Amino acid sequence: MQRVDLRSDTVTHPTEQMYQQMAEAPLGDDVFGDDPTVNQLEQESAERLGKEAALFVPTGTMANSIAIGTLTRPGDEMLLMEDSHIYLYEAGGSSRLWGVHPHPLPSVAGCLDARDIASSIRPDDPHQPRTSLICLENTHNMCGGRVITAEQIAPVAQAAREHRLKMHLDGARLFHAEVALGIPAAQLAAEFDSVSFCLSKGLSCPVGSLLCGSAEQIAEGRRLRKLLGGGMRQVGVLAAPGRVALSQGIDRLAEDHRRCQQLAEQLALLPGARIEPNPPQSNILFVAFDHFDEAGYQQMEADLGALGVRVLAIGERGLRAVLHRQIDDEGLQRAIEAFRQIRSI
Repeated sequence: MQRVDLRSDTVTHPTEQMYQQMAEAPLGDDVFGDDPTVNQLEQESAERLGKEAALFVPTGTMANSIAIGTLTRPGDEMLLMEDSHIYLYEAGGSSRLWGVHPHPLPSVAGCLDARDIASSIRPDDPHQPRTSLICLENTHNMCGGRVITAEQIAPVAQAAREHRLKMHLDGARLFHAEVALGIPAAQLAAEFDSVSFCLSKGLSCPVGSLLCGSAEQIAEGRRLRKLLGGGMRQVGVLAAPGRVALSQGIDRLAEDHRRCQQLAEQLALLPGARIEPNPPQSNILFVAFDHFDEAGYQQMEADLGALGVRVLAIGERGLRAVLHRQIDDEGLQRAIEAFRQIRSI
């Protein structure tokens, strides 16, 4: 029996057209700037995000790391959310690689509060680090795929301008926000000096992310990519499915949103269930149950796995489920039935 894998939208396989383009893509040595497929992907990505240039890298973590490295100096401090991916899940790279001190702040509806930013900026004091960068995340993973609106971003951007701070957007799932809001990603990215997005989260590519920003920043980013071991060669075989994803895969994300909402509606009917966010805003939801602890959720993860449905237990927050291209309506129904079965035991 084929499993229904709801652990992440990174588990998808390339589409048939992606495989075909991987086989047929014209190639060159990207370190020399000679790979035409990579060059096309970077140009198309920069145009789609409204930036001057773009850089193709293996992972979203590398894209975010390069952004931080190009927008700061050693000894600086950056402001970011305490539940952001950069702070929680990128191996402390800002401090380890670039000597940049992270200052975590509470997230408010998945975003930073401009008042918290203003009160956290360091004075001009040689005893303290310089505050130089703000990082946001859209959609916000640990807030259940919450979509961050232009109205939320605006006061943060105003605070950044007033205090001459740079801004970077971890847009790993930015196109989910585009689809959910009906607003072009370029509009959501307009206030940021740089923005990263993943091709391997929801867009079905096997690997790859883009960092978009000014021509000057991306030129320095190429230097840092080399430093980090990201100087890839005939990498057009990986860039080719990215071009397919950008041209054909974004509008389809609405199907994942619809199925995520349907899953939430059915899970909410189970005894003691709590959905976060409710309703879901994109393709991610968390579900918790009354009187469950961390061990209980781990057991529930195992019980669902025995029924062919894979989810992730996230501590006391409950279970995380992520919808993606390889979960069709039949797979959704199987997941719902599995949840019903274990909650009836």
